[in-house]
Amino acid sequence: MSAPQEQKQQQSKLFEPLAIANGKITLKHRVVHAPMTRNRGVPLSPVSTPEKPNRIWYPGDLIVDYYRQRATDGGLIISEGIPPSLESNGMPGVPGLFTPEQTAGWKRVVNAVHEKGGYIYAQLWHAGRATIPQMTGSPAVSASATVWDSPTECYSHPPVGATEQVPYSAHPPIELTVEHIHRTIDDYCKAAKAAIEAGFDGVELHGGNGYLPEQFLSSNINKRTDKYGGSPEKRCRFVLELMDALARTVGEQNLAIRLSPFGLFNQARGEQRVETWTHLCKELKRAHPHLSYVSFIEPRYEQIFSTAEKDSFLASWGLTNVDLTSFRRIFGSTPFFSAGGWDDKNSWGVVESGRYDALLYGRLFTSNPDLVERLKTGTPLTPYERSRFYGPFEDNRLCYTDYPPATGHTTITIGMQE
Repeated sequence: MSAPQEQKQQQSKLFEPLAIANGKITLKHRVVHAPMTRNRGVPLSPVSTPEKPNRIWYPGDLIVDYYRQRATDGGLIISEGIPPSLESNGMPGVPGLFTPEQTAGWKRVVNAVHEKGGYIYAQLWHAGRATIPQMTGSPAVSASATVWDSPTECYSHPPVGATEQVPYSAHPPIELTVEHIHRTIDDYCKAAKAAIEAGFDGVELHGGNGYLPEQFLSSNINKRTDKYGGSPEKRCRFVLELMDALARTVGEQNLAIRLSPFGLFNQARGEQRVETWTHLCKELKRAHPHLSYVSFIEPRYEQIFSTAEKDSFLASWGLTNVDLTSFRRIFGSTPFFSAGGWDDKNSWGVVESGRYDALLYGRLFTSNPDLVERLKTGTPLTPYERSRFYGPFEDNRLCYTDYPPATGHTTITIGMQE
């Protein structure tokens, strides 16, 4: 790396302080660890059979080590998505926050991060219809009983005792009744309270990626005709009520939300994108002007589609040149985070431009526990291993906690790929 480039990186605003949580927390840098599902939890029941499958996982030593390795002095970590209830869990190996064992495990994680001077928020994640009854022991739930529109798209893991994956379309969700909606909001609030009791510095609602909140926001999934559906304003009602309840539970300065207004993941292919998310954001800012931060996924970034495929979707909606500027304007002084494709090449000058206050990094944090230092010094990054993103594996440690820092670097020989 040239000396001017190295100096530019070291002096980047990415490494300047940022106040969040309405001034209660001052981060020492703006390289944020993104929420990432990794499926490395310890099963509560070590014996799992088709007749009695394990459905509950908690954070063990390995997860504690993972977060400890990536914690930095004054840095912010957003946890992997944490199910607030058994009904909400979307994948095996994911530690929830609805049993004493889970709360105790997360407390150990939080303590490990705090010991290194870091901060950590709990992301609460409800899969909604993106799960199957074999996973949760109950029907999948959603805004409406909308069947998955692809007969070949399957749930990520074969059920216990099976070798074949199960199509989502074989297990349509049930529509949440109003009473069930209230019960679901209560589940979220109980988990948020448990998160604060475990020592988390705040709570982030996962409101994107086609999971339950976005299922309410998406016109192709939400077919309701009551007060929770039928127009952009009504489709926003569940998320707004949920955020109101979470704010009452933990305080709005300790609350954040992640949104993906232009995402397609989990078949969130609704229309009226600008109208729906504009109304949502205006109402969030009006009702909760002191949220800790808001986190958005870049419009052209997509987990499963190529950039060209994503651009064709955006063009079909008349959104060819869409960006996050209008949402940034709505939220004003609320700290505004961006996720989706940031790396050691394209991160420079972004915060200085005023577009965003912090950048989130996911995949690169998996293989670079010292990512913050590597970005600052221009140290080459270790490529991530995509095949080891999602467990559970026979050896959950491999490509999870065994990546060395740049000092004393050795090569992981498992065929790493971009």
